[in-house]
Amino acid sequence: MNEKTMLDDDHYENTLRDENVCSLENIVYESPKNAMYDTPMHYCPGCGHGVVHRLLAEVIEEMDLIGEIIGVAPVGCSVLAYNYLNMDMSQAAHGRASAVATGIKRVLPDKIVFSYQGDGDLAAIGTGETIHTCNRGENLLIIFINNGIYGMTGGQMAPTTLAGMKSTTSPFGRDVSTAGEPLKMTELVAQLPGTAYVTRQSVHKPANVRKTKKAIQKAFEYQKAGKGGTCFIEVVSNCPSNWKMTPLQSNSWMEENMFPYYPLGDIKTPNEKEG
Repeated sequence: MNEKTMLDDDHYENTLRDENVCSLENIVYESPKNAMYDTPMHYCPGCGHGVVHRLLAEVIEEMDLIGEIIGVAPVGCSVLAYNYLNMDMSQAAHGRASAVATGIKRVLPDKIVFSYQGDGDLAAIGTGETIHTCNRGENLLIIFINNGIYGMTGGQMAPTTLAGMKSTTSPFGRDVSTAGEPLKMTELVAQLPGTAYVTRQSVHKPANVRKTKKAIQKAFEYQKAGKGGTCFIEVVSNCPSNWKMTPLQSNSWMEENMFPYYPLGDIKTPNEKEG
């Protein structure tokens, strides 16, 4: 270490001590204190699940919903969502989260209810439950994480896997002549009369994180108003482990390949339904 660097480090340490910058008024960000457990992260580095969990906790805490809300966890990477979110949670069988959420909401109509599901859970084994929940217009929120692949089970092709995209069960890429085109669940449910608010967002950049947080808040506000209709939020995410990429590479690949097929933005808003 040269003399200049040592002097700079000493100056920095003295500044920290003299100005007491590590004080409460200088805090830039705090994790949710009540809606989230302080628990070791089990998700892979770069995965979007952790960010969406945090956004859920932030919105629930800011809206003071902890005592009013019930979440339903899926089978998949986010099966342990209840280990992070400090609120009433229920576990559903594979693909049945929206059906379980429907039962909870009908028995406890004053509660705010949401399901949290991945694409293998929601768009494959849970396709029927998802479509009928939305078609009936159940007054709940479905959060749908789409990373285009089965994550927890080893990277198999999902209904959302892109054409030509390789996976452990499509090593030469998805062949649409046999597997069909990737399923656009968000556009599909937006056509149903029972859906009120349908949007597709992401959490790969700060601006997108803020948009996703606003979408979650809007969905909870709509449900709390009791106007009826299902809110559906898709979050296009990455899967660095099963895509065989670094987190940065997976974000770039997602922008170049996932977003053109799954474009971000609101697809259906409550005003359109009411009008």
